[in-house]
Amino acid sequence: MKPLVSIIMGSTSDLPIMEKAAKLLDEFEIPFEMNALSAHRTPVQVEEFASQAAGRGLKVIIAAAGMAAALPGVIAAGTTLPVIGVPIASTLDGVDALLSIVQMPPAIPVATVGINASYNAAILAIEMLALNDDRIAAKLAAFKGELANKIVKANADLAKVNYKFKTN
Repeated sequence: MKPLVSIIMGSTSDLPIMEKAAKLLDEFEIPFEMNALSAHRTPVQVEEFASQAAGRGLKVIIAAAGMAAALPGVIAAGTTLPVIGVPIASTLDGVDALLSIVQMPPAIPVATVGINASYNAAILAIEMLALNDDRIAAKLAAFKGELANKIVKANADLAKVNYKFKTN
Protein backbone atom coordinates (compact mmCIF):
# COMPACT_ATOMS: atom_id res chain seq x y z
CA MET A 1 0.00 0.00 0.00
CA LYS A 2 1.51 3.31 -1.09
CA PRO A 3 0.59 6.50 0.77
CA LEU A 4 -1.44 9.17 -1.01
CA VAL A 5 -1.19 11.66 1.85
CA SER A 6 1.76 12.54 4.01
CA ILE A 7 1.23 13.98 7.47
CA ILE A 8 4.35 15.83 8.56
CA MET A 9 4.79 17.44 11.95
CA GLY A 10 7.61 19.49 13.36
CA SER A 11 7.75 17.34 16.48
CA THR A 12 6.04 14.27 17.89
CA SER A 13 4.59 16.58 20.54
CA ASP A 14 2.17 17.59 17.74
CA LEU A 15 0.80 14.04 17.50
CA PRO A 16 -2.20 14.57 19.81
CA ILE A 17 -3.40 17.26 17.41
CA MET A 18 -2.43 15.51 14.18
CA GLU A 19 -3.98 12.18 15.12
CA LYS A 20 -7.39 13.67 14.31
CA ALA A 21 -6.29 13.88 10.67
CA ALA A 22 -4.82 10.39 10.81
CA LYS A 23 -8.02 8.91 12.23
CA LEU A 24 -10.16 10.53 9.55
CA LEU A 25 -7.89 9.37 6.72
CA ASP A 26 -8.02 5.89 8.27
CA GLU A 27 -11.83 6.07 8.38
CA PHE A 28 -11.86 6.97 4.67
CA GLU A 29 -9.42 4.10 3.94
CA ILE A 30 -6.89 6.47 2.42
CA PRO A 31 -3.28 5.29 2.74
CA PHE A 32 -1.08 7.83 4.50
CA GLU A 33 2.25 8.17 6.21
CA MET A 34 3.27 10.17 9.28
CA ASN A 35 6.70 11.60 9.94
CA ALA A 36 8.37 14.19 12.12
CA LEU A 37 10.57 16.63 10.22
CA SER A 38 11.81 20.02 11.29
CA ALA A 39 12.55 22.88 8.92
CA HIS A 40 15.11 24.16 11.41
CA ARG A 41 16.58 20.98 12.93
CA THR A 42 16.49 18.65 9.88
CA PRO A 43 16.58 20.99 6.87
CA VAL A 44 18.38 18.50 4.62
CA GLN A 45 15.78 15.80 5.30
CA VAL A 46 12.94 18.28 4.71
CA GLU A 47 14.42 19.27 1.36
CA GLU A 48 14.88 15.62 0.42
CA PHE A 49 11.31 14.76 1.46
CA ALA A 50 9.82 17.66 -0.52
CA SER A 51 11.81 16.98 -3.68
CA GLN A 52 10.92 13.27 -3.68
CA ALA A 53 7.28 13.46 -2.54
CA ALA A 54 5.59 13.53 -5.96
CA GLY A 55 7.88 10.82 -7.31
CA ARG A 56 6.87 8.55 -4.46
CA GLY A 57 3.20 8.83 -5.47
CA LEU A 58 2.03 11.23 -2.79
CA LYS A 59 -0.85 13.49 -3.82
CA VAL A 60 -1.27 15.84 -0.84
CA ILE A 61 0.92 16.87 2.09
CA ILE A 62 -0.45 18.01 5.44
CA ALA A 63 2.29 19.84 7.33
CA ALA A 64 1.91 21.01 10.93
CA ALA A 65 4.17 23.41 12.76
CA GLY A 66 4.12 25.80 15.67
CA MET A 67 5.88 29.05 16.53
CA ALA A 68 7.89 30.21 13.45
CA ALA A 69 6.05 27.46 11.51
CA ALA A 70 8.44 27.33 8.56
CA LEU A 71 7.84 23.64 7.79
CA PRO A 72 4.77 23.92 5.51
CA GLY A 73 6.31 26.72 3.47
CA VAL A 74 9.68 25.03 3.10
CA ILE A 75 7.93 21.87 1.91
CA ALA A 76 5.75 23.88 -0.50
CA ALA A 77 8.88 25.52 -1.91
CA GLY A 78 10.34 22.11 -2.74
CA THR A 79 7.36 20.34 -4.34
CA THR A 80 4.58 20.84 -6.87
CA LEU A 81 2.12 18.96 -4.65
CA PRO A 82 -0.55 20.81 -2.69
CA VAL A 83 0.50 21.49 0.89
CA ILE A 84 -2.02 22.06 3.65
CA GLY A 85 -0.61 23.86 6.68
CA VAL A 86 -1.85 23.23 10.21
CA PRO A 87 -0.73 25.94 12.63
CA ILE A 88 -0.07 24.46 16.06
CA ALA A 89 -0.82 26.45 19.21
CA SER A 90 2.38 26.53 21.22
CA THR A 91 3.19 30.17 21.85
CA LEU A 92 0.97 33.22 21.32
CA ASP A 93 -2.00 30.80 21.20
CA GLY A 94 -0.88 29.67 17.75
CA VAL A 95 -1.42 33.04 16.09
CA ASP A 96 2.32 33.27 15.35
CA ALA A 97 2.17 29.91 13.55
CA LEU A 98 -1.01 30.86 11.70
CA LEU A 99 0.49 34.07 10.37
CA SER A 100 3.75 32.33 9.44
CA ILE A 101 1.92 29.71 7.38
CA VAL A 102 -0.62 32.04 5.77
CA GLN A 103 1.89 34.71 4.73
CA MET A 104 3.67 32.85 1.94
CA PRO A 105 5.44 34.59 -0.95
CA PRO A 106 3.91 34.60 -4.44
CA ALA A 107 3.96 31.22 -6.24
CA ILE A 108 4.54 29.25 -2.98
CA PRO A 109 0.98 28.78 -1.68
CA VAL A 110 0.13 26.80 1.41
CA ALA A 111 -3.56 26.10 1.99
CA THR A 112 -4.00 26.89 5.66
CA VAL A 113 -6.63 25.67 8.11
CA GLY A 114 -7.37 27.01 11.57
CA ILE A 115 -5.13 26.64 14.58
CA ASN A 116 -4.90 22.97 15.62
CA ALA A 117 -7.47 22.11 12.90
CA SER A 118 -5.91 18.90 11.58
CA TYR A 119 -9.39 17.40 11.11
CA ASN A 120 -10.20 20.14 8.57
CA ALA A 121 -6.83 19.58 6.92
CA ALA A 122 -7.77 15.93 6.42
CA ILE A 123 -11.16 16.92 4.99
CA LEU A 124 -9.45 19.28 2.55
CA ALA A 125 -6.99 16.55 1.51
CA ILE A 126 -9.90 14.13 1.02
CA GLU A 127 -11.72 16.71 -1.12
CA MET A 128 -8.60 17.10 -3.28
CA LEU A 129 -8.26 13.33 -3.70
CA ALA A 130 -11.98 13.00 -4.48
CA LEU A 131 -11.51 15.09 -7.62
CA ASN A 132 -9.90 12.08 -9.33
CA ASP A 133 -11.21 9.12 -7.33
CA ASP A 134 -14.87 8.09 -7.54
CA ARG A 135 -14.61 5.82 -4.48
CA ILE A 136 -13.32 8.64 -2.30
CA ALA A 137 -15.87 11.04 -3.82
CA ALA A 138 -18.73 8.69 -2.92
CA LYS A 139 -17.46 8.29 0.66
CA LEU A 140 -17.08 12.06 0.95
CA ALA A 141 -20.63 12.65 -0.31
CA ALA A 142 -21.96 10.15 2.25
CA PHE A 143 -19.89 11.79 5.00
CA LYS A 144 -21.22 15.26 4.12
CA GLY A 145 -24.75 13.86 4.02
CA GLU A 146 -24.30 12.52 7.54
CA LEU A 147 -23.23 15.98 8.69
CA ALA A 148 -26.57 17.33 7.48
CA ASN A 149 -28.44 14.45 9.14
CA LYS A 150 -26.76 15.26 12.47
CA ILE A 151 -28.11 18.81 12.32
CA VAL A 152 -31.60 17.63 11.36
CA LYS A 153 -31.54 15.24 14.35
CA ALA A 154 -30.19 17.99 16.62
CA ASN A 155 -33.10 20.24 15.64
CA ALA A 156 -35.58 17.44 16.29
CA ASP A 157 -34.02 16.94 19.73
CA LEU A 158 -34.12 20.69 20.40
CA ALA A 159 -37.81 20.76 19.51
CA LYS A 160 -38.42 18.48 22.50
CA VAL A 161 -36.67 20.83 24.93
CA ASN A 162 -39.18 22.91 26.86
CA TYR A 163 -38.78 26.37 28.31
CA LYS A 164 -41.50 28.65 29.52
CA PHE A 165 -40.94 31.23 26.79
CA LYS A 166 -39.52 28.98 24.01
CA THR A 167 -41.72 29.33 20.94
CA ASN A 168 -40.61 26.39 18.80
